[in-house]
Amino acid sequence: MAFVQIIEFRTTDIERARQINDEWWRATEGKRTVRRELLACDHSDPSYCCAVVFFDSYESAMENSNLPETQAFDSYESAMENSNLPETQASAEQYMKISDGPPVFYDLDILEDRA
Repeated sequence: MAFVQIIEFRTTDIERARQINDEWWRATEGKRTVRRELLACDHSDPSYCCAVVFFDSYESAMENSNLPETQAFDSYESAMENSNLPETQASAEQYMKISDGPPVFYDLDILEDRA
């Protein structure tokens, strides 16, 4: 069953958030299981943003979540503990600095997909 994760977050520096996300995409090339990602910010409140991340299945999402690069992105503390990923540590620290609070995650099984 297809699976989507929605990540809500707030930032006043969306361009820097996009750069940090690009760093993660480069760091996980050939390893990640993400099939597609959408990034959107609220038209009336541009500091409110959502990433919609598509996976083939819940299991695929968990595989992606367990990548060291993803683990490091999940929190600054985790990044600091993972000494094998200095670039990701810096990115995770930068992401935490530009976010206005912790992200909120929604894990959704896709029941219907219509075009």
